[in-house]
Amino acid sequence: MSYRATVFNVMIASPGDVASERAIVREVIAEWNAVHSATRKVVLLPTGWESHSSPEMGSSAQSIINDQVLDKGDLLVGVFWTRIGTQTQDYASGTVEEIERHISSGKPAMLYFSEQPARLDSVDEGQYQELKRFRSSCKDRGLYEVYDSHSQFKEKFYRHLQLKLNEHQLFASEEDSSLSDPMPLSEASRLPELSEEARMLLKEACLDGNGVIMHLRHLGGTDLQTNGKNLINDQNRRVVAKWEAALQQLIDENLVVERGIKGEIFEITERGFQIADSF
Repeated sequence: MSYRATVFNVMIASPGDVASERAIVREVIAEWNAVHSATRKVVLLPTGWESHSSPEMGSSAQSIINDQVLDKGDLLVGVFWTRIGTQTQDYASGTVEEIERHISSGKPAMLYFSEQPARLDSVDEGQYQELKRFRSSCKDRGLYEVYDSHSQFKEKFYRHLQLKLNEHQLFASEEDSSLSDPMPLSEASRLPELSEEARMLLKEACLDGNGVIMHLRHLGGTDLQTNGKNLINDQNRRVVAKWEAALQQLIDENLVVERGIKGEIFEITERGFQIADSF
């Protein structure tokens, strides 16, 4: 059944190294809409330069993005990891310009900084130092959030979005309904906390043509084979136990399913492929 609703544009502002987080923001917004839009008569529309800008000449690229996308935004979600982005005429980057312009308009902005580990050879030192300066400048101007995994980011953003929609005056004039505490993420949408070994095992298994993991015990020790590799390269019991725990994590999270009768053969589930793609 159709219903009338107010649409709020949620601008996603971020450099290019947080593509997974941008996807998570869109996923969380979609879940909020599915649960609440009919009762709240509110629809959240995620926007960004990559999806809501069109070619135009006569001004700088960032000015065009500001006119076409940013100025129409109601709520901004900014996310950073190791990069700050490409410098513009007046700001350290286009992302910073979007955030500063949005804040100066009096509209709400939610900022997140990732503390996930990164390979040193993938980090541009100049970019990272500019990001540190911007982050430091934010300390005395408001409250931002940090996270150390994609799953933690999703859980935090889901909760914060609920709070923002329930409490900020921008949304206070909309039809209100009896709202309960933030709903926990569904099992299907939750990003599991996996050990590094579990992530490696899942990624490698997804590269296997059949998506199969073999857990084999023999006189010489224990093998954990997938994609033509044995991931257990040291038969020290501590090492073996760590990899067996990784396999058990994948089983517990329904990322693999047992196909043999001796606990030797496992196949990646659809959820397993989806989670691997989010890493």
